[in-house]
Amino acid sequence: GPSQLVTFDLKPNAPADIRGEFREISTSVPGIRISEHLPRLAVVMDKFSVVRSVTHDNSSHLPSSHLMQTGYVEPNAISGRNMNPSTGSVVARVRGPVIGGLPTYVCVPKQQAFANAGYLGAACNPFTTDVEPNAENFEVRDLEIPSGVTPIRMEHRRGLLRDLDSLRRNLDVSGQMAGMDAFYQQAMDLITSPNAHRAFDIEQEPDRVRERYGRSSMGQNLLLARRLVESGVSYVSCLSGGGWDTHVNNFGEQKNVLLPRLDQALSALITDLYERGLHNRVLLNVMGEFGRTPKINKDAGRDHWPGAFCVLMAGGGLQMGQMIGTTDRHGAYPTSKPYSPGDVLATIYHVLGIDWQQEFHDLAGRPIKILSTGKPISELA
Repeated sequence: GPSQLVTFDLKPNAPADIRGEFREISTSVPGIRISEHLPRLAVVMDKFSVVRSVTHDNSSHLPSSHLMQTGYVEPNAISGRNMNPSTGSVVARVRGPVIGGLPTYVCVPKQQAFANAGYLGAACNPFTTDVEPNAENFEVRDLEIPSGVTPIRMEHRRGLLRDLDSLRRNLDVSGQMAGMDAFYQQAMDLITSPNAHRAFDIEQEPDRVRERYGRSSMGQNLLLARRLVESGVSYVSCLSGGGWDTHVNNFGEQKNVLLPRLDQALSALITDLYERGLHNRVLLNVMGEFGRTPKINKDAGRDHWPGAFCVLMAGGGLQMGQMIGTTDRHGAYPTSKPYSPGDVLATIYHVLGIDWQQEFHDLAGRPIKILSTGKPISELA
């Protein structure tokens, strides 16, 4: 739940108990101003756009996270249980692998809430590193053949597994075994693929590049994400390192930890995408599940607020250098161009060449659209 009021939608003329203590600064785009604690992003404002008028009506973490990851409302969302497939899982199902030996969908360093495939099956779940790329001697365990197991023994094990599963596969009517078949094939491809080993080897990056991103969890997550998409992974989801739920000491945490970390890592990735010529085919999407209350609480914090919040997008061949949508004088609700989580996700699918109105079938055979509502944001197209 990053705050719109300390990042991209400051309200300098609002009362003190709403505007807080941060000031605006100019950016590389005339007329656009953002937080003083995002100076590096201000320099590259022409290379990204922000939708300031995203809105929905649920202020609870889990239902809001499910909505932002899937486009579907699930009031009784339970952590780890996808009622609908995540965006990355849809990409895995529709696009499949770009290059052999690489997963389609990766979460770094672990899954965010509601990252799984739901009824699309295990083969569309994400691959995770399960280790922070910022860790010393970072190594992705599941890319290695177990110690003492030769390639010949691995192939024998694979054949035995295939034989043992044959009876269950013949009896299976749910489609789960077919999904597991694909999952096992992906696992075999990964541990035998030189492409995967190279893509995940963040130690190949020069120290100056790693320092530019920042030696934070977010910085190294984003650097690894760049390596992965450059190598052929279709969809990478990165956790930001946490800390955004600022019910207490909002301004101290934002000024000293959250905004500097965000500013360094994001500006480095945006610059990198442009310098490497990736900006027309790679889309960067940055969002939380909601924003924060306009009014500062008694603990100098801000609480959950879904009425209006910001989503950043960079690259993807979209129109950059914009602030899209406006909010009222307190940053509470949109006053123009209100957009839903479905609109944000439809924009992502559009960039990836996926029909956001396409239908899948759940395990009961019922048709379900990728998104219940939404269409691409026209100002970005």
